[in-house]
Amino acid sequence: MSDAKAEREQRIAALRPGYQKDLADGVERYFAPRRTDCPWCGGESLRTRLRTTDLLQHKPGRFVLDRCETCGHIFQNPQLTAEGLEFYYRDFYDGLGEKQLGDLFEGRNSSYLGRARTMAAHDAAPKRWLDVGTGQGHFCAAVRDVLPDTVFDGLDFTDGAEIAEREKRVERGYRGSFPALAPELAGRYDVVSMFHYLEHSADPDRELRAAQEVVRAGGHLLIEVPDAESRLSRLLGRWWLPWLQPQHLHFVPVANLRERLGALGFTVVAEEHAEAHEVIDLVAAAWLVLGHISPAENTPWLARPPGRLRRAVRTAVFVAGIPALLVATVLDRIAVRPFARRGRMCNAYRVVARRD
Repeated sequence: MSDAKAEREQRIAALRPGYQKDLADGVERYFAPRRTDCPWCGGESLRTRLRTTDLLQHKPGRFVLDRCETCGHIFQNPQLTAEGLEFYYRDFYDGLGEKQLGDLFEGRNSSYLGRARTMAAHDAAPKRWLDVGTGQGHFCAAVRDVLPDTVFDGLDFTDGAEIAEREKRVERGYRGSFPALAPELAGRYDVVSMFHYLEHSADPDRELRAAQEVVRAGGHLLIEVPDAESRLSRLLGRWWLPWLQPQHLHFVPVANLRERLGALGFTVVAEEHAEAHEVIDLVAAAWLVLGHISPAENTPWLARPPGRLRRAVRTAVFVAGIPALLVATVLDRIAVRPFARRGRMCNAYRVVARRD
């Protein structure tokens, strides 16, 4: 066993008692009461859109997404409480998951540059840019060379903001809630970006109001979120990666977002779908299926570590699945990507709005 793997096994063993204590009382206590109305429009005609489990970390629990038949908004119902979010986020972006997620975000430079180009079409040289939900600031670091005169700050509710500042990926890293920090940052920024942030928020409307306060008059708000109206979200069902349960709480249709931005004094100046699309749908679905059918890997939320046989079976399942992953990768590129826009298969959309 390598030193890195042995160290990870030791960390898991050290975390196991804490997780088992948290799980002893069940996970039902992590959910708020179920809503009977839509949190976006107040409509009372709700329909279940999806029932699923945690397909990435495989923590226990079942999650339901409801769709409002009035406005199309999709939301987790019942929704996780703050305590529940802490439990399910733990060791995903930080702790055990920090290195894996960090490597993933560092390898997305082409996506980051595409986002910067979208903004450059409307403000070629913003002076100050706040990236909300910055994680560890990888976007800000990646686009600094193409926007050398822009000062980037980052905001995140995790210690990623502090890491981003320490690693000099941002000038200033703010840790905390965006709505709570907004009065301190009022009118300070030419650009506020929210890349795959709103879907994580318990109250997206409150986040948009915070942005209204922080973006200066004439400045821009740049938003990118999953597009649950994608046909692939229906075709792939629970295996569509952007559902990302239980972390993703809200899926806002683009028409709803445009309307709400207008009510807050913004003018939408750009809407992009193909440009925001990530070429991962089929390969990610195949990976999730393989993870679901194979024995679980060692994690601290398992009562005991898997034995040698279960570990061997898991390895065998993924080795046997390599051809499927390769085929899915090719199909993503030659069958989905070219027709994503026309076939309404884009898995995300991007909006630029000017504050009037």
